Amino acid sequence: MTQSQFGYLLVMVALVLVVGMATAAARTRDPSRQAVVLAGLGLALSLLFLLVQAPDVALSQLGVGTVVTPLLILLTVRKIRRARSRDGGGSGGSGGGASGRNGGRR
Repeated sequence: MTQSQFGYLLVMVALVLVVGMATAAARTRDPSRQAVVLAGLGLALSLLFLLVQAPDVALSQLGVGTVVTPLLILLTVRKIRRARSRDGGGSGGSGGGASGRNGGRR
């Protein structure tokens, strides 16, 4: 096996990994788990970009797609869950939030 054939084989393996991670990210229903799978997809994409001789794009993908975007998704999910639990506890009429003022009525 020559060096170029080995390079093509690595690119094909990285492509299969990217397709598998993208499919897993699309099929995952829980947003927290989806963020973790999305981080794996970002890592696979950065590996693919590195293999096709694009190290600057690989570094950008590593920073944005692997770290920043999943972190923002996880923080957003956490904030939404806290707001929902706060609203659920304050709907008995004694809460100070907007939903607590009308007693949970619509």
